[in-house]
Amino acid sequence: MRTEMIIVFGCDRDERRLFERYAARYDVEIQCVEDSLGPHNIRYIMPGSAVSVNHKAAIDAMLIKKLRGRGVNYLSTRSVGLDHIDRDAAEAAGIQVENVTYSPESVAEYTIMLMLMAIRNAGSILRRVNDNDFRLEEKRAKELRDMTVGVIGTRRIGEAVIRLLSGFGCSILAYDPHPCANATYVGLDELLHKSDLVTLHLPSTGTTRHLLDRDRMTRMRKEAILINTARGALVDTESLADALENGHIACAAMDVIEGEEGWFYRDCSALSPPPFERLLALPNAIITPHTAFYTEHALNDIVQNTIQAYIEYRGGVNRWAG
Repeated sequence: MRTEMIIVFGCDRDERRLFERYAARYDVEIQCVEDSLGPHNIRYIMPGSAVSVNHKAAIDAMLIKKLRGRGVNYLSTRSVGLDHIDRDAAEAAGIQVENVTYSPESVAEYTIMLMLMAIRNAGSILRRVNDNDFRLEEKRAKELRDMTVGVIGTRRIGEAVIRLLSGFGCSILAYDPHPCANATYVGLDELLHKSDLVTLHLPSTGTTRHLLDRDRMTRMRKEAILINTARGALVDTESLADALENGHIACAAMDVIEGEEGWFYRDCSALSPPPFERLLALPNAIITPHTAFYTEHALNDIVQNTIQAYIEYRGGVNRWAG
């Protein structure tokens, strides 16, 4: 059997360990590169190799052209989202692009954690405790069972969120352009109007960019809480900061933010403020650095599914992630 080669860019130590383990099992040769794919390291690609990138790599038309020049005809991203890859350019160049799925529970559980933190105002409490201020909140918190939760996007992760929420006894509404879960579906405006808590689980596309803009935020309840563990581009950041500052939305808990690129996954303590500095300064905003997916189980899924998808591609199975 001919050994195949996958060049894995943006590969950290934990990923390298798992890729090496599964490479032996599937008879696939792996070359791990720590840096994300860019013009500076495209020379590492052996002609004809498959390429794997992570969600931090911006693969534009220029890089696609360079990949094709190296004989690459298969590009995989170790993420569910594909918005960081110019898929039109890839298709025109004859490069097949695929994503990989992983444990939806990783993001779903993190989403529930952010919900509970938000309704208990944990962000503000922790900040005050760090200043040795141990007073109770002025306003008592709600319990999740007394709330209506609106889930926007009900595919794998959104469906997992609904499944976990069912154990809390809350009312659940759902919106998705293509309903697929066992849920009570309503229109988007109705969901925003009726929900005490709104959680986002749609992909980032041209039609979903700024899905929650200034106008739609005005349709939310004044005591509403917004959770985003999907993609930062779904929310207009400046409009959200305005809504939080003027009290139109009670709280936001965001694991993804518009403008996070180049900031998340780095120590930026010595740099100038990031573009989302307004949110960071607000006591009713909880910000975490795109870490919902970061579990051992999810990583194992990602690595194994990356290799299996390539083997299926080599065997003639078309898994184009459309």
